[in-house]
Amino acid sequence: MKQTTNTILMVRPSGFRKNEQTAVNNFYQEDIALENARINEKAQQEFDDFVKKLKEHGIEVIVVADDKSTDTPDSVFPNNWISFHANGTIAIYPMFAENRRLERREDVLEEIESKGFIINEIMDYTAAEDEGSFLEGTGSMVLDRTHKKAYCALSPRANEELLIEFCEDFEYTPVIFAAYQTVGNKRELIYHTNVMMCVADAFVIVCLSAIDDKKERKSLLKHFKEDGKKVIDISETQLTQFAGNMLQVENDKGTSFLVMSESAHLSLTTFQKKQINQYCTILSSSLETIETCGGGSARCMMAEIFLPKNV
Repeated sequence: MKQTTNTILMVRPSGFRKNEQTAVNNFYQEDIALENARINEKAQQEFDDFVKKLKEHGIEVIVVADDKSTDTPDSVFPNNWISFHANGTIAIYPMFAENRRLERREDVLEEIESKGFIINEIMDYTAAEDEGSFLEGTGSMVLDRTHKKAYCALSPRANEELLIEFCEDFEYTPVIFAAYQTVGNKRELIYHTNVMMCVADAFVIVCLSAIDDKKERKSLLKHFKEDGKKVIDISETQLTQFAGNMLQVENDKGTSFLVMSESAHLSLTTFQKKQINQYCTILSSSLETIETCGGGSARCMMAEIFLPKNV
C-alpha cells in the first residue's frame, strides 16, 4: 500500500472566517482586523494560488465549491470529515463543532465518482456525535498507510474508543499519545495530531518536545525506527508556523513533493530543508489568512484520494 497519492480533494471556501465554535480548543486561531467578506476574499485568493501551484506541478486536484447556503467557515479543511481508502471504502467522521457537521455533503461523493473513482462502502462514524465523541479524520489521525498505523494525539477532537473502532474496521494499529503546546504559561492539548506530525513514505516530521511523557515519546520513536523512517524533529516555535502540517503527494510522473505553507517553509532550518530534499521536493504556497483565522494549514486543506479507479 502506497503512502502517497497523486489526487487530492479540495473545497473552495465561500464564507471563510474565524470559526468561533472551533476557537475554544484550537489555539492557533487568531483575529484579523478585517471584515469577514474581505477575509473570505483573501482566503479564496490563497486557495486559488495554492491549487494553481499544485496543478502546475502535475498533481491532480478535484476542486469542489463550498455550499453557499450553509454557514461553513471551515469548509476549506475537508480532511477532517472524510477519508478515502485504497479498498474503495470511505470514512465519514464525527465533528466537534456543530457548524462543521454541515460540511459533510453527498454531492462531494458524487463529484468524486464522476471522475471515475469507485466507492464500494461507506463507514459512517457520525452517530458518535450524539454521545459527544469525536474523531476528526486525518486531522485527528496521521495515517501510515504502508505500515497500517494510525498515530493519534488524544484531545477533545480525538476520542480513544472511536480511534480503536476505526483501527479495527480498517485494520490499523493505533499508536496513542498526548501532545501539548504552551498557551500562556499552561500546557494545553494540541487539537489535531496533523499539526504536530507528518508521516511521509521514508521520513517523519514531528515535534517531539510536544510529547511530555517520555515513555510515549520513546514508543513513538520505536515505531518510526522499526518502519525505517528518518525522524526530522521540529521545535515548538516551528510548530506554531505550521511546520508539522505538511503532506507528501506525488504528481502524474511519480515525482514526490512535500506540500506545506510558506510560513512552514520559512520556519525550517537549512539543515531540515536539506534532509527533506534528500527524499522529495518542497512545494509551498502562502496561506497566511487561512492559517491565522482558520488555525489550519496546507495539510488540512487536502483530502487524499486513494480509491480504485475505473480503467
